[in-house]
Amino acid sequence: MRTYELVQGGRVRRVLGCLRSPGVQTIVVFRFGHWLLRQPKPLRLFLEPVYLVLNGLIQIAWGIELPRSAHIGRGLYIGHFGGITISPGAIIGERCSLSHNVTIGISGQAEKAGVPIIGDDVYIAPGARLFGKISIGNNVKIGANTVIHKDIPDNAIVVLDPGFKIVSYKGNRRLDGTERLPDMT
Repeated sequence: MRTYELVQGGRVRRVLGCLRSPGVQTIVVFRFGHWLLRQPKPLRLFLEPVYLVLNGLIQIAWGIELPRSAHIGRGLYIGHFGGITISPGAIIGERCSLSHNVTIGISGQAEKAGVPIIGDDVYIAPGARLFGKISIGNNVKIGANTVIHKDIPDNAIVVLDPGFKIVSYKGNRRLDGTERLPDMT
């Protein structure tokens, strides 16, 4: 488990860190829901309410929406809680990392409709948005607040360009070149 490897300290501290991690809790509920789909109908009828309550609690407490119909490889790491939305049908490879405020969503119409397919060892930074019938290669790093709507090849680093814009070079200076002091009255 990747979270266990990342938590510092002794064995007890690492286990407690995993138990209280929103990402670990989310993955456990996701795997339980996915497992439940393959069980005999009587068992599903009995355990389905348990899954629905746990999944609802994850969404309310942590703000993470991970439907069990998505296909998630081993080693998914969710580092922070909040604002993570993954569309049903999305495919995420092994050892991927998701930051907060990430959306992996559906887009398009008719034949162009679809969800992203994400390769192995992909890092998705805070605020990134991936949508539509696109393919993200292996070993890709996606920067903060980047909007991805086209295919990305293996080993790529994708960032928002230019990242920011300078709107003035005058800053807090007066026209005569002296610095402006804050009004303390």
